[in-house]
Amino acid sequence: MNAPVTNLRSLEPRPLYGIGTVARLTGLKSDTLRVWERRYGLGASHKSPTGRRQYTQSDLDHLQLVSALVKQGVRIGEIAASDRKTLEVLLEQQDHMSPARSLPPAKPRVVFLGADLCRWLDGHQGCISGVSALLARMSVDDAVASLNAEEACDMLVVHCPSLTMQQIRGVEALGERLGVRRTIVLYQFGNDQWLAELERMGHSAFQYPIEPSQLAFEIGRSQVEKETSQGVGNLSELMPAKPRMFNDAELRAAAEEKIVLDCECPRHLSELIKSLNEFETYSSACSVDNWKDAAIHASIYAYTCQARHLMEKALQSALEGRTLNVEVTP
Repeated sequence: MNAPVTNLRSLEPRPLYGIGTVARLTGLKSDTLRVWERRYGLGASHKSPTGRRQYTQSDLDHLQLVSALVKQGVRIGEIAASDRKTLEVLLEQQDHMSPARSLPPAKPRVVFLGADLCRWLDGHQGCISGVSALLARMSVDDAVASLNAEEACDMLVVHCPSLTMQQIRGVEALGERLGVRRTIVLYQFGNDQWLAELERMGHSAFQYPIEPSQLAFEIGRSQVEKETSQGVGNLSELMPAKPRMFNDAELRAAAEEKIVLDCECPRHLSELIKSLNEFETYSSACSVDNWKDAAIHASIYAYTCQARHLMEKALQSALEGRTLNVEVTP
């Protein structure tokens, strides 16, 4: 049995979204989000050094529940102070409303343990875009002594500069306490004996720093394995993508735009985005009959979504804030 935990320290949710993204994902206007934050305390739990609102996955999940209830006719003042479980119960009670259909699936909760690893994530946010990231800027020993999680987590990713038996036992104890299904250990120095022990325990080990694509793959693999066992057959349900910035009509209009450089960048970018849109749709429908194939397809889908989003940002920059003249089809 684990020793009692004293002086508990909570995990630190990592901000992932700006107010514009949250507005798109909730269907709410940015002004509405600001009013709710001012009147009811509903909003971003973090702010950047420049004062910009930064929303965590938990913030977004809560706002999606509130938004769904408000759209069903519930008054915001009646539910503003309610916790997530209460909101979920209320949503279930609404006529002709199913949470599974009205809201995207909850993203996996992944704990990242280690101060250096948490700093590394600052420069590699793409590999954690599909998860609710919880940061613990402390050593394994400190985490064993003080770390606590309010809810069970799906995965633990821990940085161990030098593997020792004490740290391996600490990692095992933390995994049990956090309720994770899988643990990934990132090490810099370790001998074959300790690596074999990690494998015997069912943990995965990779040298640090890990390739961002490898970490994204391993995280996606674990989630796919869980979801395929529950019968999920569509990757677009499993790994929700960033909303599209341009519809087909806007892309056609953008292709006709001329910019200061007098080049064909808008047209080429529009064509590239259209191709990525088509491949994104195609890859989201790929079969997930077994976890190995599904993990590969999940990685392809996730990177396609990221590539499309980056190209959309590039097109935004090329258009320099111009208003597109979109033809309205009668």
